[in-house]
Amino acid sequence: MKKVTILLPAYNEEASFDLIKQRMQQVVEDNPGYDWEFLMVNDGSTDNTLQQMIKLRNSDERYCFIDLSRNFGKEQAMMAGFDYATGDALIIMDADMQHPVSAIPEMLKYWEEGYDDVYAQRKTSKESWLKRKTSQWYYKLLKSLTNIPIQSDTGDFRLLDRSCIDALKQMREVERNTKGMYSWIGFKKKGISYEQEERRAGKSKWSIMSLMHLAMNGITSYTTAPLRIASILGILVSVVAFIYLIYIIIVTNIFGEPVQGYPTIMVTMLFLGGVQLLSLGILGEYIGRVFNEVKGRPGYFVNSYNGKRDNTRHEKDNSQQS
Repeated sequence: MKKVTILLPAYNEEASFDLIKQRMQQVVEDNPGYDWEFLMVNDGSTDNTLQQMIKLRNSDERYCFIDLSRNFGKEQAMMAGFDYATGDALIIMDADMQHPVSAIPEMLKYWEEGYDDVYAQRKTSKESWLKRKTSQWYYKLLKSLTNIPIQSDTGDFRLLDRSCIDALKQMREVERNTKGMYSWIGFKKKGISYEQEERRAGKSKWSIMSLMHLAMNGITSYTTAPLRIASILGILVSVVAFIYLIYIIIVTNIFGEPVQGYPTIMVTMLFLGGVQLLSLGILGEYIGRVFNEVKGRPGYFVNSYNGKRDNTRHEKDNSQQS
């Protein structure tokens, strides 16, 4: 019997656990031909999320949990899930249960047909109009800048074959954008559609700043186009400045008109200063990524696995790096 792991990263989601238990029981009943593992990752929650995980584990050993040493973020929590999942396939779901379990049978069907990555695309979203539009604009921009196929209207809700999981486990960067990694590793993909459900408990943990950070990671992880744009902009500004210099020389020496100076100098200085700061900012983003990666720190540390201190973390890292 094939084993399937459902990965549930959670940060301050204590109010969602009754619904999680109900939905996971539904998964087992609707898909009896599989051995199920429910892997929960406590990403440094400050509420009773960990206690709820322990309670589920004590009631049913199919529930496993990883307790991270602090809040590392969802990307690192998923990395921990990839490392500890034991299934032949992995399904990633949000702990708020906005991802419908009714889509899982279709995922399993395409997996059995030979697809390695069955990703879910939202038909509709319960998010605000502004958030939906900015997300669409961002993915259009990302697809235009990168040379890898990026799926629109997709998130982390997907089924990954063991081959995809093993590939993702080899990618140990700290500044992660897993949505781009799914595309980068390749493998045979299939898209399905689903209706996103409303959040029934708790509230979203994504702030504007965290979303902007994730978006910037996505752009700087998979393309150097911003650096090229900054270079092209610098060349254009230099050409325009040189043409304007010739114009000033001609006006001053041939026509004898005095150079008025002040407004022109101020506008030019402000424009050039803005271009320089923009270029330095783009360069700084890439240097910052290099700085974070060259330190070689692990993406996360585990406090315990199923309530026991985990002494195999470094052994796993070393085996993956060797």
